[in-house]
Amino acid sequence: MLNKVMLSTESRMRGDMQVRFGGRYGKTYCRKAVRRSVPSLRLGKGGGIIELAAHLYATDHVPYLLERIAEQTPHVHPVSFSFGKQDSFGPSFQQLEIVPLSSPALLSYLQGRGINLELAKRECSEARYTHNGKRYFAIAFPNGSGGFEVRNPYFKGCIAPKEISHIRQAGKARTACYVFEGFMDYLSFLTLRQESCPNYPELDGQDYIALNSVSNVNKALYPLGNYERIHCFFDNDHAGMEALRQIRMEYGRDRYIRDASQIYSGCKDLNEYLQKQVERKRQLQSAKGVRSQSPEKKSGFRL
Repeated sequence: MLNKVMLSTESRMRGDMQVRFGGRYGKTYCRKAVRRSVPSLRLGKGGGIIELAAHLYATDHVPYLLERIAEQTPHVHPVSFSFGKQDSFGPSFQQLEIVPLSSPALLSYLQGRGINLELAKRECSEARYTHNGKRYFAIAFPNGSGGFEVRNPYFKGCIAPKEISHIRQAGKARTACYVFEGFMDYLSFLTLRQESCPNYPELDGQDYIALNSVSNVNKALYPLGNYERIHCFFDNDHAGMEALRQIRMEYGRDRYIRDASQIYSGCKDLNEYLQKQVERKRQLQSAKGVRSQSPEKKSGFRL
């Protein structure tokens, strides 16, 4: 019963589905929106209510999902669970502070993923908060509605409200926009551009959008209408291709839409590509160091 109530409530709240339960098996019908693209929740995946809520709220933190389920189903009280380590990093942000990014642990985490630290400090902040009486901190990337995407080595979530991040350049309106699934890919792009063109990286030659979840692609469709060229740096998976398809359906006839994932084919996403580039560069430098330390061979005849 809880599964049915949750699905029905979510469907009415989001306005993009109609749900009917009847007979032995429940049947679900998706209502086609008029003149706009709506992402389908029909992903070919099965599961219970937790799996559904994880997709809708773009997080896999179970205590947080149970709270959202309880809010949407006030007459159904889910059982209280304890999840050990997960409970230490729940999105119950008490005594929240947003400060400049400076934590050595967070900077080390970003560096381990190949991110340029100066760029990270410019684009991100640091969230410090209390949960269950303990203090924690995470990287905080702002979105367009006053919320933040938050991440540390052990937790990935958001400070509500969930929204896309639209980074507009100052001055003359740009004609191109680069779109990323999340802020880590956005930072990866900035890092790669900075490394390849350190003197003239041209980071401000275009605007940027971080979806902060592929389920937010419909929220990006309206602002993308202001651009002549759209470059999509999505993950090399089904969800990424589906997001690209939706943008092409909306603007493919009168906009230039580029699938930039071909640049990092063979990698899951742009950040994985960046990490491989960093590792390859490290190996080359290490090999050069070994050669420079090798003793020179003496010239002349061998006896």
